[in-house]
Amino acid sequence: MNNHTRGTKHVILRVLLYLFVILVVLVTLYPYFVMFTTAAKSRAEIYSTDGTLLPLHWLWQNFKDIWTLAPLSRYFINSLIVAGGSTLIAIICGIPAAYALARMKFKGKKIFLGIVIISQMFAPVVLLVGIYKIMSTFGMTDSLVGLVFINAAFNQAFAIWLLRGTFISISPEMEQAATVDGCGKVSALIRILLPVAAPGIVTALIFVFINAWNEYTVALTLISTDVLKPLTVGITIFNGYNMVEWQYLFASSLFATVPVIILFVLIEKHLVGGLTSGGVKG
Repeated sequence: MNNHTRGTKHVILRVLLYLFVILVVLVTLYPYFVMFTTAAKSRAEIYSTDGTLLPLHWLWQNFKDIWTLAPLSRYFINSLIVAGGSTLIAIICGIPAAYALARMKFKGKKIFLGIVIISQMFAPVVLLVGIYKIMSTFGMTDSLVGLVFINAAFNQAFAIWLLRGTFISISPEMEQAATVDGCGKVSALIRILLPVAAPGIVTALIFVFINAWNEYTVALTLISTDVLKPLTVGITIFNGYNMVEWQYLFASSLFATVPVIILFVLIEKHLVGGLTSGGVKG
């Protein structure tokens, strides 16, 4: 096979790869496109049998009306409190736990690891009755603090498991070098390991935040006061008994994706930078 043939084959493969990527992107974004176009339609057009994919008349007013028809700003703040608080607790508790499982030897380590894995098998909906009774005992059934702790608890196992793998992948020689320089275990963890483990920490942070942001079932069960509802529960106000206001429901759902997109944009550079941070200097 000559160089010309190999070059042609390489170009064809790259073109096929790009076409495949474009297809995946289109399939992934298509539901959001449908949500966007539906959010800009009138109620009559949505329920019309002759409806089209694109609106006949773009009603941008729908995106403004949702803020007056429902307290979406309050729902947004509630979701930020729950997701942000849950992520903070899960990461703060997960880092020392993952470090201990990756570096230390103690009795019951394998049992604890097994419990961490098994705990990921239970979905919140399976434990709703027990969760409600526990929260009721502590007077936290209608509280954002209760949602923060519940979401942190259900995401804690994932954070520990992911961060443990990150710490295991880091060479122990880095800690030994820090010990020679006079650092203790805590100091070495904060000053040496955490910067190197930045990609794993960021990944855990993103997934915990998204899981807490999207949580619905527990919030629906525990929160009864309207002003305390997170966004996932609050937007169901547009789902009436006789008719679903699809234009408002989709418009508010699109706004619900904004914080997650912003989080990815802000953290991406830190994720890439963390891949090359750290290292033992010669």
